[in-house]
Amino acid sequence: MLQVKNLTLTHRKDLTTLIENLSFTLNPGDRAALIGEEGNGKSTLLKLLYDPALVEDYIDHTGEIVGGGCRKGYLAQELSPETLARPVWEFCQEHPAFQDADPKALAQACAQVGLDPALFWDDRALATLSGGERVKLRLGLLLLEEPEVLLLDEPSNDLDLQTLEWLEEFLLAQKVPVLYISHDEDLLEKTANLVIHLERLYRRTTPRCTVERAGYRDYVDRRGAAFAHQEQVARKEREEYDAKMKKFRQIRDKVDRAQAHVSGYNSAGVPNPSEGRLLKKKMHAVLSMGRRFEREKENMTALPEWEEAILTAFDPERSALPAGKVVLRLDLPELTAGEQVLSRDVRLWVTGPEKVGIVGANGAGKSTLLKLVAGELLPRADIRASYMAQDYSDQLLGSQTPVDLLAPSGHKDDITRARNLLGNMKYKTEEMEHPAADLSGGQRAKLLFLAMVLGGSNVLILDEPTRNFSPLSAPVIRGVLSEFPGCIISVSHDRRYLEEVCGRVLELTAEGLRET
Repeated sequence: MLQVKNLTLTHRKDLTTLIENLSFTLNPGDRAALIGEEGNGKSTLLKLLYDPALVEDYIDHTGEIVGGGCRKGYLAQELSPETLARPVWEFCQEHPAFQDADPKALAQACAQVGLDPALFWDDRALATLSGGERVKLRLGLLLLEEPEVLLLDEPSNDLDLQTLEWLEEFLLAQKVPVLYISHDEDLLEKTANLVIHLERLYRRTTPRCTVERAGYRDYVDRRGAAFAHQEQVARKEREEYDAKMKKFRQIRDKVDRAQAHVSGYNSAGVPNPSEGRLLKKKMHAVLSMGRRFEREKENMTALPEWEEAILTAFDPERSALPAGKVVLRLDLPELTAGEQVLSRDVRLWVTGPEKVGIVGANGAGKSTLLKLVAGELLPRADIRASYMAQDYSDQLLGSQTPVDLLAPSGHKDDITRARNLLGNMKYKTEEMEHPAADLSGGQRAKLLFLAMVLGGSNVLILDEPTRNFSPLSAPVIRGVLSEFPGCIISVSHDRRYLEEVCGRVLELTAEGLRET
């Protein structure tokens, strides 16, 4: 069991409170989905639970972690470039549990993750393995440690559709508690039985934590229904209050006018001080009514607050493409990576505002193909193409800030526009000045989308466009892309993206692209 009591995390650099008074308990059989928008501290929380030393340079925390000494298996979201360049066997040798494991234990771990035991001694660089192979290898090494809790940061990233289905079965089979982050809505719906939701409200200044023992879909539906009911009640109360206040102001103004014209004499010219006293008494009653209404206002149902996912839409005029426009005519006898032939007779023809999704097994060459497509389209003068690589570091220099990226000219008007756009996306002023390398993957993805919007792109080349967006913001991203009037050529394993955005889905095989 792992228990967290009143945990608060504060960023040292700008004193931003990421998480406040979070409490939850993980019991055997719990599959706890940690969800929230980009930059809300999800990965930081996992690191803290695994080893506080991983975050001590930039995070202060208070609260209590009970059971923190139990054996924890931690799967980091990313491996460093230095680690990826090392041979697989060398990476495995660094794990004491691997060195101590006997053949039976190795075989059991491999059986649990569906891995060929020979991979442990492979001399290929870790980077050359498919995304699925790397995840299975790392999970197999974790299982050798016999963890009492599993902490998994984006295990579903970079997995093909078949491996995603395997991961769902793996999570469902675990007896120990699992706390995991994933952006795959289907995986969350099929596996989670506990939801921990981290939010930052009021322009990302006020943290809120929600913990609910429920499946992911039940949680989202109940949350949406509760907010809708709360909003309905709150707006009705405000309408009734406004009607009362309108009537109150009419009565008050009427009495006020009568007081202004009272002379203290009746029509016969005889003194009549009682009329003034009656009006004064009536005004006192009216003002008392007004104070009662103000007290009612203080007790009204609050309008619901939630962290919305906002993405600026593309300009339909600038981003439109005519139906007959030839976007791409690509015919490749061979698709290669180095000396390895990945596929043969690859033909990709795209016309007008088509939205194409490319799928395939890990290692099939999808990203390699997309880079070739980008190389063909980015220099073209008759279209405005933008490319979003899977590795954002290729496009976001570490020293660049969000403002630098969106206003490269440095002109005052461009900087103001960039800051306004970032503000609409709920970036805090401090985050606008953070180096892009320090932002979360989702925040960097939003930056690239904004750059595409500002550039008036009408052709988008997207490698896993939804992989770093939270499951709550992914529907917004899909909505924006489905309404995009230009052309999209993309690689994705997001089942909902393929269904809702792509009009044509192609599978990359060793024999070329095939319609699915």
